Amino acid sequence: MAIELRQQLKLTQQLVMTPQLQLAIRLLQLSRLELLDTIQQELEQNPVLEEVIDETSTKTDKQAQEEKTESTDEVVIGETIPDDIDWRNYIEEYNTPGRTSYEFERKEQLGFEQFLVKKRSLQDHLLWQLMMTGPDSATKQIGSLIVGNINADGYLDASLDEIAKAGDTSPESVWNVLNLMQTFDPPGICARNLKETLLIQAVQLGLTNTLVEKIITDHLNHLENRNMAAICRELGVEKKSIFQAVEIIQSLEPKPGRMFSDETPQHIIPDVYVYKYDEEFVILLNDNGLPHLRINALYRNCLMGNSQVSAKEKEYIREKLRSATWLIRSVHQRKKTIYRVMESILRFQGSFFEKGVSHLKPMVLRDVADDIEMHESTISRVTTNKYAHTPQGIFELKYFFNSPINRVHGEAVASASVKDKIKHIIDGESPRKPYSDKKISQILKNDNIDIARRTVAKYRESLNILPSSKRKQLS
Repeated sequence: MAIELRQQLKLTQQLVMTPQLQLAIRLLQLSRLELLDTIQQELEQNPVLEEVIDETSTKTDKQAQEEKTESTDEVVIGETIPDDIDWRNYIEEYNTPGRTSYEFERKEQLGFEQFLVKKRSLQDHLLWQLMMTGPDSATKQIGSLIVGNINADGYLDASLDEIAKAGDTSPESVWNVLNLMQTFDPPGICARNLKETLLIQAVQLGLTNTLVEKIITDHLNHLENRNMAAICRELGVEKKSIFQAVEIIQSLEPKPGRMFSDETPQHIIPDVYVYKYDEEFVILLNDNGLPHLRINALYRNCLMGNSQVSAKEKEYIREKLRSATWLIRSVHQRKKTIYRVMESILRFQGSFFEKGVSHLKPMVLRDVADDIEMHESTISRVTTNKYAHTPQGIFELKYFFNSPINRVHGEAVASASVKDKIKHIIDGESPRKPYSDKKISQILKNDNIDIARRTVAKYRESLNILPSSKRKQLS
């Protein structure tokens, strides 16, 4: 059989990810802050792209240039310098590193917002207290190593041997310095576990050799499980005294370093607003803070007419022009897609916007995708890290998509509505006799919601609610 080469024509279809499509998809899944960073980066790198500063101005660039020429006087630099210049004041004024203030300035012009104060960290607070004790060089070195191994909760993460090895000293010396630093503020600091931090605080409160210290030392596991009967039986103390001691333990701080936390709250800026106006809901996109983009007229004109621009320069401008055009179109396409998705969610979840979480309906990505004729992956990208301000509060767009939970009779209910019902049931329970997961499941069945005990436990854990044995309050 002879082997030969042949040419054949074959017609096939395949999906090609063009640069424009790749950019549009990438922008679609970005959050608001990430989009702002991307736009700012493109503004810095692409000279063809510029931000519209004043949209209300209707003047052309030529008119603005003519007005600027007419209103600007010619600046003439003198050939001689006056002899009466005070060079000492001149040098002092312009050599200052920052803003210069003078006594004749009004005090009202200086606001407190001009002065920034750095929040003291936990490490700074501990080092300051250590230096106030007048330590020697060895104590200072060991104390610095201890402070460097304190985590955000105020616990010591390293062992005594590890600190001794790092400081080339003995574990006994480390233990002496650690005992000193455990007396510092905040109470319970520099402990190695929960039991130790509670004992340190109990000692500082003068509760040595008391029932509080005994419970912390030997019965912390029973206290965690609310097994008061076991504590009473093993200590041979009446229940009332145990409850009084446990009340004191509950007032102690399990995380001493919490007050020095440097975590700043992250405020959510909604991408879309939903308002009710004249019995109808109105959708508004949030464009505040996002720069309005346009193509720079100077570079656009370089590609038109007989401008003195080389071919290589024109090719560079064309490349940047295409990049800027793709970005502008992709940003507009992103806004349009978010609006359409929010419009579809509003049609499906109208009862939620009117009456609240309890009227949320089951919905999946395919419902919105079929409604606006888009792919499910696109809907997933749009609803990720996007937030909507509604009459019921601020919610992530993902929140409106819930799996269905069957009712005993009638249509299914959304899982988010069931979670809300579980939360309300637990909020209304007796603190001394909290509901078990099985009891909550029975209550929901009586409310026409068919849900298993394991599902109740899963939803309760997702709401960060403890089981009934740990929710029980002492009587």
